[in-house]
Amino acid sequence: MQLQDILYSQGFGTRRVCAGLVQQGLVQVYPSAQAPASVYTESNAEFVAEGLRFRVQGVDWPYQEKAYLMLNKPSATECSQKPSTYPSIYTLLPSPLRLRPQKGAVQGVQAVGRLDQDTTGLLLLTDDGKFIHRMSSPRHHVPKVYEVTVKHPISEAQVAKLLSGVVLDDDPKPVRAAACEAINEHHLRLTLTEGKYHQVKRMVAAVSNRVEALQRSQIGGLRLPDDLAPGQWRWLSHADLALIAA
Repeated sequence: MQLQDILYSQGFGTRRVCAGLVQQGLVQVYPSAQAPASVYTESNAEFVAEGLRFRVQGVDWPYQEKAYLMLNKPSATECSQKPSTYPSIYTLLPSPLRLRPQKGAVQGVQAVGRLDQDTTGLLLLTDDGKFIHRMSSPRHHVPKVYEVTVKHPISEAQVAKLLSGVVLDDDPKPVRAAACEAINEHHLRLTLTEGKYHQVKRMVAAVSNRVEALQRSQIGGLRLPDDLAPGQWRWLSHADLALIAA
């Protein structure tokens, strides 16, 4: 691929803008893992895109045919491009991730599902529509683990009821936790394989308790890294993606 087309595919602007970045000497390319980055000023210079690493205006980027990343969502943010009250999670991402083109239009990465504005933790984002569909499909029961802080001390009876099933007000069919463990009297670890609206809060309310704080800590076998601070993001590796599907 031509260098300007590589930059365009990664969300660095229109092809004209990308050509200008190259011609102004603002783009460096790493020819190999060991070699230092070199400045290229010919926008039509050709490279093998797969595995390419480059630097744009001093920031290193890996070529990604499709973008897959995780975000440690902070509280008081909305999983919406057009938030109503709180800042959008998308403002936490660098502009190339928000401007990656899809089928000729600017789409950027999208959240895989949503977390409420006051819910924190592991959130996946991608520009792979098939991945979003597969992860969102009711038939694809990916377990999600939540760390739940509750108002009242947790009883064994509440844990047992969450495991056996509670009835929510919009569905007569009981909803069950795939796993439920009281870590201490106010910390509940809950695993769900469904994705109903406000499900954790409503399930906890159904056993006469109340959620005070909620964090998603795991999706499939992928855990939220301890060193990923709220508001930070990182690329998902092939191993990470395998853990999600496991």
